[in-house]
Amino acid sequence: MAAAVAMRSGSSDGGGGYDNGGLDTGKYVRYTPEQVEALERVYAECPKPSSARRQQLLRECSILANIEPKQIKVWFQNRRCRDKQRRESSRLQAVNRKLTAMNKLLMEENERLQKQVTQLVHENAYMKQQLQNRSLVNDTSCESNVTTPVNLRDASNPSGLLSLAEETLTEFLSKATGTAIDWVQMPGMKPGPDSFGIVSVSHGCRGVAARACGLVNLEPTKIVEILKDRPSWFRDCRSLEVFTMLPAGNGGTIELVCMQMYAPTTLVPARDFWTLRYTTTIQDGSLVVCERSLSGSGGGQSTASTQQFVRAEMLPSGYLVRPCEGGGSIVHIVDHLDLEAWSVPEVLRPLYESSRVVAQKMTTAALRHIRQIAQETSGEVVYAMGRQPAVLRTFSQRLSRGFNDAISGFNDDGWSVMGGDGVEDVIIACNSKKIRNNSNPASAFGAPGGIICAKASMLLQSVPPAVLVRFLREHRSEWADYNFDAYSASALKTSPCSLPGLRPMRFSGSQIIMPLAHTMENEEILEVVRLEGQALTQDAGLLSRDIHLLQLCTGIDEKSMGSCFQLVFAPIDELFPDDAPLISSGFRVIPLDIKTDGVPSGRTLDLASSLEVGSTMQQTSGDASQDDCNLRSVLTIAFQFPYEMHLQDSVATMARQYVRSIVSAVQRVSMAISPSRSALNTGQKIISGFPEAATLVRWICQSYQYHLGVELVPHSDEAGESLLRMFWDHQDAILCCSFKEKPVFTFGNQMGIDMLETTLIALQDLSLDKIFDEPGRKALYTEITKLMEQGYVYLPAGVCLSGMGRHVSFEQAVVWKVLGEDSNVHCLAFCFVNWSFV
Repeated sequence: MAAAVAMRSGSSDGGGGYDNGGLDTGKYVRYTPEQVEALERVYAECPKPSSARRQQLLRECSILANIEPKQIKVWFQNRRCRDKQRRESSRLQAVNRKLTAMNKLLMEENERLQKQVTQLVHENAYMKQQLQNRSLVNDTSCESNVTTPVNLRDASNPSGLLSLAEETLTEFLSKATGTAIDWVQMPGMKPGPDSFGIVSVSHGCRGVAARACGLVNLEPTKIVEILKDRPSWFRDCRSLEVFTMLPAGNGGTIELVCMQMYAPTTLVPARDFWTLRYTTTIQDGSLVVCERSLSGSGGGQSTASTQQFVRAEMLPSGYLVRPCEGGGSIVHIVDHLDLEAWSVPEVLRPLYESSRVVAQKMTTAALRHIRQIAQETSGEVVYAMGRQPAVLRTFSQRLSRGFNDAISGFNDDGWSVMGGDGVEDVIIACNSKKIRNNSNPASAFGAPGGIICAKASMLLQSVPPAVLVRFLREHRSEWADYNFDAYSASALKTSPCSLPGLRPMRFSGSQIIMPLAHTMENEEILEVVRLEGQALTQDAGLLSRDIHLLQLCTGIDEKSMGSCFQLVFAPIDELFPDDAPLISSGFRVIPLDIKTDGVPSGRTLDLASSLEVGSTMQQTSGDASQDDCNLRSVLTIAFQFPYEMHLQDSVATMARQYVRSIVSAVQRVSMAISPSRSALNTGQKIISGFPEAATLVRWICQSYQYHLGVELVPHSDEAGESLLRMFWDHQDAILCCSFKEKPVFTFGNQMGIDMLETTLIALQDLSLDKIFDEPGRKALYTEITKLMEQGYVYLPAGVCLSGMGRHVSFEQAVVWKVLGEDSNVHCLAFCFVNWSFV
């Protein structure tokens, strides 16, 4: 009896019990500490061992010999259950903390709005009084009641710095938690338990301002340390140098800081700031870092350097970090700038007059960065290839910084503009400072001479930026010449690089993308791209001919709220060491039609997300389409090439021609992906450019009528432009593929192009087997014999993949042989009926 009681007594560390899978043992097992330790070791390696693995465990571990196999199974079941409960409890606690902090923020926001309402009521009453008694308007005694902005004081008087710092603190806090600025919620950034914070933009104030507040699971001192290191998270920050540091009360510090910003495009000058930064602790224990511009020249830059910058003004801005109950911190961020918009061309002024741009580039970027570090610190994020998050973040920063350096081309970095060929469409700059330096491979380039940079900027109309960047990423063969990539990649090898065309190489045109890391909202994606190559001579066949690129993609996600969309890459060695040298090249697209209140004018960044079958013509008359058709953006292209000293002019000529070819390719692609669909304005230009397009369409329609006995389009006996127009506007997706062993798509109408989310130019990158899933391929293969015999077949409803990897469902598909003039099979045609994105 005692033994029976002992067996049923249970234990917190045993994990025995009833088997939910049907193995009701009717008894509990008390495990010894040694047995639990042995089971825990196995659990750490395999939480759900198979029956064979459990039997092996009993055979190999003698201390478990008296335990039945089904009791071992029960132990692992209970152990997994406890793990799941702990994870769920931890998750719920985190959600509860976040909801509590968010509730506190919303209550503070509500209090601020109540104060603002009260202030407006008083102002309204005062204005009524002024209107009733006009004599008060001309009364000079009232002038003393008017608040005038505080004049900025010169930094040459140290005795006044503390007073200015305290004023800056007061003004900053009035913006962060008060009513000094009329804040409006930024569109698309709704507060809630799943949002990363509350984001607001200014309305009707001097300059442009943005504010964000959110919960971050880091200590306040750590957050302040990260945010003060602005170059680590603000991609447009070239440098931040502290010239003077003075102690202040409450253990705080006053610093005189010079910050330089990159130019976003080649069409505008860069900006710099000369500021006072005040770090202190306020009465409630919160940490504050506030900053404002100083009058006077200051800044500590050389005369040559200042010529490339426009001095901008930072109005009281900064960070308020409050410790949160239960751990973490509540962070308030305010950025208030006057970017001197007068100094840029009028078409680009929206970039400097929009609070939304400041919110995206600075304010939310800071909040996202510290939240990303918090997640990495807690172990929630695990990256591929065993790389540490800090290392991958460094790679992203170096890629972005190298691209910004190439665009801005600062003199003090060693850049100088070379003479052109009479046409000023492409700027060629040379940098002989970036030479081989074996003692510091992280900053060295493989070329013994230097770097040539070819760059150009162009305005785009009616081109969704995210769609363009995504197309450039996924269809590299449409614009890239792999010999140029091979030339740049050869600079990383020990062998000397040579001019393109001298290397006996051939590339398949395919690319393999291997993800490395991404930010939480997928605003940035870091990846390795492998371009498969093969040598054409036996002598070169022993070496690896694949090209590896480290690539940074920004804003390609459909829901991206960013103000900058870019694709930046650099050749790397296949071993990819942590100190790999990087020569950045790529594309940057910046939307220009940004309203000052933060409301975006573009309807969607997805090529076909809102398309429904048969609705193409209706959409052209809608207001949303008008927004897309008026969307403007500026595209900046910059490509860098290493050169040997005696080949400088040859490489410069090559670089200029290459960038011109890329500009032409981008213009062609931009015309193809433009969402404007009024009649055939865009599509007709593209389809008419295909050789014998009208002839092929006539064959398609005639073969359909021959095999199925009905017309594909009305009046299919017509010819030329009329038939071409009706085929292009057909309500179903029609696609043609080659009649070969591995069929490749060659032609299609507007609906077919939309369904595959590609262009007529890039259609040949897609093969038939890539768009069908396994059931679809089986259904097609079983009908091949019937297709060959009767000339057509019907395929049942199914799902296929677009060129962007999205699932597309269709109710039915018709396949038929397209016969040419000689009655031979020219190609196969597919008609997908009632398709839609899943």
